[in-house]
Amino acid sequence: MNAHARPEAAPALRREDHDGIAVLTLNRPQSRNPLSEAMLAALAESFTAIAADRSVKAVVLAAEGPVFCAGHDLKEMSAHRADPDRGRAYFTDILGRCSRVMQQITALPQPVIAAVEGTATAAGCQLVASCDLAVAGEAARFCTPGVHIGLFCSTPMVALTRNLSAKHAMEMLLLGEMVPADEAARMGLVNRVVVAGSALAEAQRLAAVIASKSSATIRIGKRAFYEQREMGLAAAYDHASAVMVENMLARDAEEGIGAFVGKRAPVWKG
Repeated sequence: MNAHARPEAAPALRREDHDGIAVLTLNRPQSRNPLSEAMLAALAESFTAIAADRSVKAVVLAAEGPVFCAGHDLKEMSAHRADPDRGRAYFTDILGRCSRVMQQITALPQPVIAAVEGTATAAGCQLVASCDLAVAGEAARFCTPGVHIGLFCSTPMVALTRNLSAKHAMEMLLLGEMVPADEAARMGLVNRVVVAGSALAEAQRLAAVIASKSSATIRIGKRAFYEQREMGLAAAYDHASAVMVENMLARDAEEGIGAFVGKRAPVWKG
């Protein structure tokens, strides 16, 4: 980038691929990486492309700067209060866009791992909770602070209640207090806490382990995980059993079991 170019000239979201891992980096540190219209569009476009890219085995979601993601761009949203409907149509549209991006993460065939340094607040916290795995640097903090400004974090609540216990989720939503990384791990919001500055490296290490597995098996397993979670116990077992039958008939399962029995390394076809 030209030394005199405005920061906005850089892409809102960077993508770098290596060894079957796509690293997506939120790239608006000067404005705290908000989920603005541009950022949501970039995320949606990237997830759509990655979903169709069989060379990608895992995704890491990181961010530039001291803030992972500050949530919605409140200045961008507030500008629409002058609309004839006081912003109702715009708010409905932007929140719908954000919700679709979160659902894209869940629907993505590849696992998504958040690498969090700094703070993740409001919809930024929702973004972390929506990922399949999350690694936090020890200085990372998480918060759903909407109650402080008269705006309950209702959409982040959807992701939180699918990761945390009810009381932990309600504690975050009702108090709006910053939760340190170690407490976030205890609550189940993140998988592990690492030395500050090393979250990306650890997330990439986990991604590499996932990338070494059968991508077909990972796709089957991730989809089944989220499908069965929404079902009753009996229906979940019926569904999981049916999925496992189909998985057993897949070529990679035949290869993997044969390799285990034959004491050799499997050769995955994906």
